[in-house]
Amino acid sequence: MAFRRSVIAVIAVVAAVMLLRVAISADTEESEPATSRVPFPEIAKGKGEQCVEDTDFMRRNHMNLLMHQRDDTMLHGIREKKHSLKECVNCHAVPGADSMALTAASPKHFCRSCHDYAAVKIDCFDCHASRPQPGELPDDHGESLVGATVE
Repeated sequence: MAFRRSVIAVIAVVAAVMLLRVAISADTEESEPATSRVPFPEIAKGKGEQCVEDTDFMRRNHMNLLMHQRDDTMLHGIREKKHSLKECVNCHAVPGADSMALTAASPKHFCRSCHDYAAVKIDCFDCHASRPQPGELPDDHGESLVGATVE
């Protein structure tokens, strides 16, 4: 019985020390994010004034918006630009070394930067273009990002 109490006491002390270490490391990470050992993705900004939705909302819900848009388009023939994948690609195109928009094959592609970080496979570009097509950029975009092929 005494041995059992000793084991329980040791387990409680170890658990308390582990919780204390987690709490201390959480405080350190919040006050000094630059010391994190985890590299964060480099997220390219869109070209427009603002996104169609709040940034935090888009980070959490973009997949739902895209699936809803897909269903509206495929099942009901409703085509709207606000949450379309094509418009996201047009606004968030990332230029490569040759000033042409990168394709989803590049780890620096707007979608891949976060999806690779989160280990989430992107299958949108199996069918859809991963960079803007000629003549589809908004007026405030440079034509140098236009690429005519899908890779």
